[in-house]
Amino acid sequence: MKYFFGFILFFIGISISIKGQDKGVFKGLVTDGVEPIVGAHIQILSDKSIGSVTNFDGEFAFECPVGVHQFVISFLGMHTDTIQVEIIKDNISTRNIKLKYDTEVLQSIEVKVGKFDTDIKDMTISMEVIKPAIIENKNTRSIETILDQTPGLNIMDGEPQIRGGSGFTFGVGSKVAVLVDDMPMLSGDAGRPEWGFVPVENIDQIEVVKGAASVLSGASALSGAIHIKTAEPGVKPLTKINIYSGFYSAPKDTASQWWDDYPYIHGLNFLHSRKIKNLDFVIGGLVNLDHGYIGAPQPGPYVIDTITNFTDEQMSSQKGRFNIGLKYHPKKIERLTFGVNANVMYNNTNMTLAWLDDTAGIYRAYPGGVILQKQLIYNIDPYVNYFTKKGMKHSIKTRYLSTDNEMSANQSNYSDVFYADYQFKHIFKNMHDLKLIAGTTTTQTNSIAQIYASNGDSSNFIANYSAYVQIEKKILERVNLSIGYRGEHFTLNDSISDAATIMRGGLNFKITEGTNLRVSYGQGYRYPTIAERFIKTKVGTFGVFDNPDLKPETSWNVEAGLRQGFKMGALKGYLDVAVFKQEYQNTIEYLFGFWDPTYQFAFAGFKFLNTGNTQVVGVDASMAGQYKSKKKSTVNFILGYNYILPTTLEPETVFAEDYKPGGSGLFSYNSTSLDASRKILKYRFLHTFKADIEYTFRSFISIGASARYFSKIENLDRAIIDFEEVTANTGGSLQEIRYLDYYENHNNGNLIFDARVSYTYHEKHKISLVVSNLLNRTYSLRPLKIEPMRTTMLQYSLKF
Repeated sequence: MKYFFGFILFFIGISISIKGQDKGVFKGLVTDGVEPIVGAHIQILSDKSIGSVTNFDGEFAFECPVGVHQFVISFLGMHTDTIQVEIIKDNISTRNIKLKYDTEVLQSIEVKVGKFDTDIKDMTISMEVIKPAIIENKNTRSIETILDQTPGLNIMDGEPQIRGGSGFTFGVGSKVAVLVDDMPMLSGDAGRPEWGFVPVENIDQIEVVKGAASVLSGASALSGAIHIKTAEPGVKPLTKINIYSGFYSAPKDTASQWWDDYPYIHGLNFLHSRKIKNLDFVIGGLVNLDHGYIGAPQPGPYVIDTITNFTDEQMSSQKGRFNIGLKYHPKKIERLTFGVNANVMYNNTNMTLAWLDDTAGIYRAYPGGVILQKQLIYNIDPYVNYFTKKGMKHSIKTRYLSTDNEMSANQSNYSDVFYADYQFKHIFKNMHDLKLIAGTTTTQTNSIAQIYASNGDSSNFIANYSAYVQIEKKILERVNLSIGYRGEHFTLNDSISDAATIMRGGLNFKITEGTNLRVSYGQGYRYPTIAERFIKTKVGTFGVFDNPDLKPETSWNVEAGLRQGFKMGALKGYLDVAVFKQEYQNTIEYLFGFWDPTYQFAFAGFKFLNTGNTQVVGVDASMAGQYKSKKKSTVNFILGYNYILPTTLEPETVFAEDYKPGGSGLFSYNSTSLDASRKILKYRFLHTFKADIEYTFRSFISIGASARYFSKIENLDRAIIDFEEVTANTGGSLQEIRYLDYYENHNNGNLIFDARVSYTYHEKHKISLVVSNLLNRTYSLRPLKIEPMRTTMLQYSLKF
């Protein structure tokens, strides 16, 4: 057996010699009963400076003082052993030592993930896992806030970004697939995640896949996927009720505080799950009332705003959600289960696109730069599962998803999504546990919206048909191999079609019981959404323009990673490091320009464009673990660091042309970048760091803290200069847009801290104080949008 960290130690010949006294030699072999252990430590208990490390054959030999000694033999993931040996002058004392695996350590860091509940250390891809405890402890009101704590994943104004795979697109056209119980959770017309629709009160586990994941996660998984698994009823009934109330703090710059009332945040969520004979029953819901931290626009004296002349009260939000799940196990057909899940939500909120200005108006919206939204969304998901006598599983999952967005400024839209998936899964015992998963999927989206009527019809239809297969095989108990394939076909409005094939493969090699090396290759594919192709509308001063010729994006990803479990006394956990490279073809970005002089509502604005080929290379590192003291205190922690270098591969390629007055309208990376010197893609953070640590004393007092660090934004659209110039030269008839001064003076990176403390009484009752943005930092992560100031929340939880 080979041990990764012992290679270097033995290679340089580490051993301690004892001089100046009578000595003998201690020599031996360390094994696990079958194979030699490389890198095991042998030391004298009374003087640990005397010792050695086993070589590639598990052998050791070193000089020791004469006498009877206690020798300690240790190796990661195995029980430490102590033996007594007499060392005789000028003689060789020999022992063969057998160490046993510490199953407690190995099981404590074992997490089951994926379609076959595979141990995470055996996976061939990079993955982070979030457990429900941290979701509850941080008073998570919407799932994206906890996802933003995940190493390698950033949520930019509601838009998920994995390893810098996307810039900023106002949440449209997500390049990360979001699935709840294997059902897609992106809006049908715009590909926007519906975060508020996820039942945060009933989450069993969240799996974040990094890198192209389209084979099993679908066509949106260009740079990764987020799989959210809800919990099923246990043997005992479970009821959870969380009630919370809190407030926004005043901004550090008191001149930017716009409210004179109480800036409240109130809400509750609940869950009840149980088994009633052959029926599994789950019911849950949420109510949230939020004063909001962004105030209504206050236009200048000469600015006429008839679109967003809202009151501050209208900028508050109210959300209510209710969900139910039923699963039936018929007595007469034991291997059959069927059921239905349903979810409905009403959300009265707003979408703020830009701030009023970068000083006293930083917490107010820009005139025309905010949209009020009343959303009614619901889904009905019937499904059936059947297991054959030979253990084969057939499953059919279906969904009807309806989204009705009533929005100000003529932005209303409506869509229906019909989804169906048939899946076959089996472990072939006669083929040495070959695992197979295969299936076929279809998604049909109908959209009705005047803002998508650039093709002459407000109704649009997009259909997707796909088939997929993946096999996994363990070879010689050490190598886990996976290979997958997917075929995709899209049709838009029965006239535009495209097809693609996607492949992936990976290998995981178990070096030792606690050390795994993995390599993988994967492809991604994403078809543009209806919104990206056909949206044409005015949002305040500027417009959004259609691009019916937009091409699909593709990508490929290659990575290598090492996962190392560890135990040092009462501390145990794992360290995971991965290096990766991902290339994108026909990268879609959201760019500002002077696109259509004939458009009567706006002559300048944004458009989705294929900007050429790009790449992202980088490194991921994460560590998680637990320390348990003898005094029944526990410390849980997770740390993560992500470095990316996102660059264009075609900086001079012209990909579009506008009619920019007084100058060249040729669009390339060089001509559209504020800083093109290093070829860095726009709106990316090269360095991010995430950390969370929680100390628990005797299971009733807990203290926790989180930190998030984002380095500075390296590059922006040069259009920001055009923004400021256009609005500054209108004699006051347009509200002036201001951002560059803020960027130049505040773009130095951001470090944000959160803190929490809780007290649990009789295991059922818990009172928590949760503070986000503890230092009340004023910060921005994307242009023209300020993040929330400090919030303080008091939460009461009842669980029985």
